[in-house]
Amino acid sequence: MNRSMTKNATTLAALRIESPPATLREIALDRMRRAIIGGLFEPGERLVERTLCEQLGVSRSVIREVIRHLEAEGLVEMLAKQGPIVAKLDWNDARQIYEIRAALESTAVTDCARVAGPDVKAQLREAMSELERTSKQNSPVGVLDATTGFYKIVFEAGGHTVAWEIVSRLNSRISRLRVMTLSTANRMTTGPSQIREIFSAIEANNPDAAAAACRAHVSAAAAIAKTILG
Repeated sequence: MNRSMTKNATTLAALRIESPPATLREIALDRMRRAIIGGLFEPGERLVERTLCEQLGVSRSVIREVIRHLEAEGLVEMLAKQGPIVAKLDWNDARQIYEIRAALESTAVTDCARVAGPDVKAQLREAMSELERTSKQNSPVGVLDATTGFYKIVFEAGGHTVAWEIVSRLNSRISRLRVMTLSTANRMTTGPSQIREIFSAIEANNPDAAAAACRAHVSAAAAIAKTILG
């Protein structure tokens, strides 16, 4: 009886779907988000439903849902009599995003450096390796994903889960600014190098050095963005 129960439990456990497949809307949303962040659609460019339906191979209802979601993320603007356009990058908005990043990220790396143990350091080391690998391949999208992964570990290890929710809501606009700054001379090298300094401070359990390195990294990115947008 016990053997049968164990067998049934094992069989039922194997049926569980741990990672449900993405819906068509989620796939379309991810493609559109990456296209805007990557610069395939220019700031101010109109997003025509019919054209997008043909390009993505989905219905108008899916496109409308995607556009509403992208508007909430700050990647799309709705203009009267013109419809949806790709949101324009503005220095005033960018400045506020960098200020939020500096405040939240410096606090998160400080607390992460204070409590990081072998497991967290190993995770960060792996994320850092991926960041440097994609940087050498000159892959902006790869750098974005690796950087997001690095900071997710930092925020969660430092106990800043609510702050990470805030950063996640801004992530599309943060990523868009990152792609813009990565396109400038040497930023594909200096950016990961500055994050390496943050990691080294966390690995040494040095909160003050981690915070200083983080603020320097965000400040450097903000200075580049100001030059481009200001």
